[in-house]
Amino acid sequence: MINWKTKLTSRKFWLAVTEFVTMMMAAFKFADTTITQVAAIIMAGAGLVAYIIAEGFTDAKAAEAPYALPYVDDEGTEM
Repeated sequence: MINWKTKLTSRKFWLAVTEFVTMMMAAFKFADTTITQVAAIIMAGAGLVAYIIAEGFTDAKAAEAPYALPYVDDEGTEM
């Protein structure tokens, strides 16, 4: 079974997707500027997807952790 969380956060996966799409666009004679813009959009979206998944994973791990004790600084003030 495919682990989509790992795939969607993988730079190699997104580079492969970008390469495939841009090579198909080149084969169908799209303008170079259009190909560059599409590649930039895919990579920007990949960064966003990876960030969202990573934050969700971090939040889930934090929710599983036992409640932390309050932080007390050197002067004994609870923060």
